[in-house]
Amino acid sequence: MTSVLGYARTFLIGGSYEAAPLPDLPGEVLRFHEMLESLGEFVAAADAPAVSPEQLLQGPFADAMTHAGQLAILRRLAGSPVAAENFLKAEISAEHLGPDQAPPRAPGRRNGRWDPRGVTGEDE
Repeated sequence: MTSVLGYARTFLIGGSYEAAPLPDLPGEVLRFHEMLESLGEFVAAADAPAVSPEQLLQGPFADAMTHAGQLAILRRLAGSPVAAENFLKAEISAEHLGPDQAPPRAPGRRNGRWDPRGVTGEDE
């Protein structure tokens, strides 16, 4: 997904982007968040980008979201599903694009109802 976001960033700054594989997952996660922060800064600062926000959403951002869904499917098939989360209640902010994220506000909840799939612990 870092490469997809790097590609999106080229629409704002020009050039090209190609990421060489890193030797470990923590390095990849850090690089992803660095790319996300960089892209966020350029999106916020772009006065007249070469593409519209709609084009970014319908192109590379939709592609990245598709990859996130594919990873969720693969995790479920491997017996390690992603815990349910109600993103309407999540603390989401354009200022928090790095690896330090707020904890889930409603883990195990979908549509306001408890869903124990992939979640351990007690209902809130």
